[in-house]
Amino acid sequence: METTVFERRRPSASVIEHSLEGTRQSVFWLDDIGQEGQATRQALSGVRRADLAIVGGGYTGLWTALLAKRRDPALKVVLVEAGMVGWAASGRNGGFCEASLTHGRANGERRWPEELDELERLGLANLDAIETDVVALGLDVEFERTGVLSVATEPHQVEWLRDEFQSAARRGDHTIRFLDQDAAQAQVASPTYLAATWDTHSAALVHPGKLASELARAVEEAGVEVFERSPVRRLETSDGGAPVLLESGNGRIIAEKVVLATNAFPSLLKRNRLMTVPVYDYVLMSEPLSQAQLADVGWSERQGIADLANQFHYYRLTRENRILFGGYDAIYHYGGRVRSKYERRAASFERLASHFFTTFPQLEGLRFTHQWAGAIDTCTRFCAFFGTARGDRIAYATGFTGLGVAATRFAGEVMLDLLEGADTERTRLRMVRERPLPFPPEPAASIGINATRRAMDRADHRRGRRGPLLSMLDAVGLGFDS
Repeated sequence: METTVFERRRPSASVIEHSLEGTRQSVFWLDDIGQEGQATRQALSGVRRADLAIVGGGYTGLWTALLAKRRDPALKVVLVEAGMVGWAASGRNGGFCEASLTHGRANGERRWPEELDELERLGLANLDAIETDVVALGLDVEFERTGVLSVATEPHQVEWLRDEFQSAARRGDHTIRFLDQDAAQAQVASPTYLAATWDTHSAALVHPGKLASELARAVEEAGVEVFERSPVRRLETSDGGAPVLLESGNGRIIAEKVVLATNAFPSLLKRNRLMTVPVYDYVLMSEPLSQAQLADVGWSERQGIADLANQFHYYRLTRENRILFGGYDAIYHYGGRVRSKYERRAASFERLASHFFTTFPQLEGLRFTHQWAGAIDTCTRFCAFFGTARGDRIAYATGFTGLGVAATRFAGEVMLDLLEGADTERTRLRMVRERPLPFPPEPAASIGINATRRAMDRADHRRGRRGPLLSMLDAVGLGFDS
């Protein structure tokens, strides 16, 4: 097998060790908003009655609450969160706010080719609506519509980018630019870049922690009751359209309708228990770059960046010119549980630091201030799925598979449509009406997921050529590439 650029150009062990000295195991985005950005909310107690109860205080639940009150300001909406608002996936991601509802055009084309144009139109409209809401509601979330660079770091990937650019041009999409090696390195000075495409319009960057806290502020100003430290332990329904009962510790909610927005955590619905698995993703955040360091890197357009490997990296600048660098390792643990101990994985952080200095050797000597991890709610179609249960009194959306920052708002609209029984352009989509295949139970899940990960690594070492396992998964609709 061939080596990759990250194996051919490894920095010294001393560079990696120095960069990780004193690094905190803590989520930068949540530390950055501080106590003033994390309002303390009471736990649910007693009995609350609601027209709509929402379980989950991340982006999906918060957008749904905001949109529900926008549709009907008189609606009584109660939201309950097991921890603190935004503490899980919504506060731990890279802040890439992308228009795609299908985790990229290629994934959508394989699954819903006949409605892909409509899905892309709806995705762009959704991103536009987020930008409008940020302005109209005065959300201080560091929204920057900078676009995304997709960079080739291996020779065979250059042709992939040319094909992407030419395909976009044939569709009449002139928002995607092709950059040869000189042009790519003029944008961001990395010796690993052989070419790039710049999607200038369909992606933005946000501060994940601020987006969660500001959405929470907006929904409370709209009249939504928000309770924290209130894990829902039981969901009970009866026949005949009676209200839904939710129980949490010393509190109960009696609701006419319910939205489940629990991401990678176990679903309260038995039918969804095998529909997602938690896959752990790892992230480093650097100290702020000096003006001299920033000049050495360039990056004046501040795009988000991702490379093209199956095991890919994503990275971006923050407002104060820190670099977030994440991805590559995607770790599934036997049993599919969400555990804080899985967030501490020295090998993953050391690997990320090595790859960082391969990407930016001119930044040797830079330190990382924060390292953290989080669970991605992965499903077998690699983008969100939707549905209802218990006589259409409960709606759910999950399975965003790492590209949900923007798609969660669309999910909120879909779930509200479904609860209303509305015939809309969203509910008519095959993408909305279909469910993905479930994962098998253990031990088959662990065997299959880890075998697939190894096969993807082998493909990265064989000029992208997919072996028998990945080819078989492609054939049955379970294949994925970045």
